Amino acid sequence: MFGIGMPEMIVILAVALIVIGPRKLPDLARSLGKAMREFKNATNELKTAVNLDTDIKDIRHTLDDVKTSVKNAAEDYIDKAPAVGVPALEAQKKAETAEKKEQPPAPETEQSVDGLAAGEKTGND
Repeated sequence: MFGIGMPEMIVILAVALIVIGPRKLPDLARSLGKAMREFKNATNELKTAVNLDTDIKDIRHTLDDVKTSVKNAAEDYIDKAPAVGVPALEAQKKAETAEKKEQPPAPETEQSVDGLAAGEKTGND
C-alpha cells in the first residue's frame, strides 16, 4: 500500500504509539476510517458525475446527427419538388381567403343599461 512495506508500517505504528499514546490511538484510527469512507464516497460521486457528463455528450452528438439529417432531408425535398410546393401553397392561401370571405360577421351581443350583456349576473345576485 502506497509503496510502504511491512517493516516501514511497523516503524510508523511504533512512532504513532509513542507520540499519540495508547489511549488516543483507537480514536485516531476510528477518525481515520471515517475520513477514508468519506473520501471513497466523494470519489464515487465524482465518477458518477463524470459518467453523466459523458452520457449527456453522447445524447448531444445523437441530437446533432438527427438535426443534420432532418435538415438535409428537408433541403433535398425542397430542391426536388419546387413545382409541386408553390402551387399547393397558392391554393392553400386562396382557400383561406375564400373561407374568411364566406364567414358571416359575429353577432353583436345586446347590452343592458348597466353595461352587462343579457344573461350575465352580478355578484350581488
